[in-house]
Amino acid sequence: MKLTIIGCSGSFPGPDSPASCYLLEAEGFRLLLDLGNGALGALQRHIGLYDVDAICLSHLHADHCLDLCSYHVVRTYSPRGPLARVPVYAPADAPRRMAAAYGMPDEPGLETAFDFVPLRPGVREIGPFQVSTALMNHPVETYGFRVAHGGHAVAYSADTGESDGLVELAAGADVLLCEASFLDQPGAPGGLHLNGRQAAEHAARAQVDTLVLTHLVPWFDHARIAEDATRGGFDGKIDLARSGAAYPLG
Repeated sequence: MKLTIIGCSGSFPGPDSPASCYLLEAEGFRLLLDLGNGALGALQRHIGLYDVDAICLSHLHADHCLDLCSYHVVRTYSPRGPLARVPVYAPADAPRRMAAAYGMPDEPGLETAFDFVPLRPGVREIGPFQVSTALMNHPVETYGFRVAHGGHAVAYSADTGESDGLVELAAGADVLLCEASFLDQPGAPGGLHLNGRQAAEHAARAQVDTLVLTHLVPWFDHARIAEDATRGGFDGKIDLARSGAAYPLG
């Protein structure tokens, strides 16, 4: 099992990274967690353009899903002709919302390229992976993911404020990809995003091995976010997410 960070910029693409996108590979199967704006370009540095086997969209904010519109072009108008539909596990309104983002009629929308499957809390098999989903603490319907294979697991917070559900989802994971959008300072709104200290607190409660701080908003000092995380009581490894970074597991 291998995790590769494709995009880790929060809210919009930054100078060094596209928005949210994470590639998980095992047994030749390639699963994407989110496909935010700018991610499709960077993805091609790591796998072939046609090699995506399934996609999970945590929620329908643009920085987590917008490049699905671009990938529709790839799957529909390839020189090879239309390609087989890719399963997209997403909030139930995804077909309508993504068709609106693309600017096409609702029927057939993006469903010529994608087989949309509504998400709900629970566990399912996607290729060789066992994928667990749980609702996160965000203003829109948002799911965190736990992807397990061969005795190893990666947990992904998506966007969330403080969340007991995230701690349960991430319990004992090898890697927690945890959003750290805010600086640890007064005035940040609740129920929206975490700061570095809060991300580390969640990692400590979940007893994960490695915390990767992600969803890093370009206008904040990322070194400050990493420093904030040192005050969260987590004694494992802490990394700042970086586009192109890879984590082989097992």
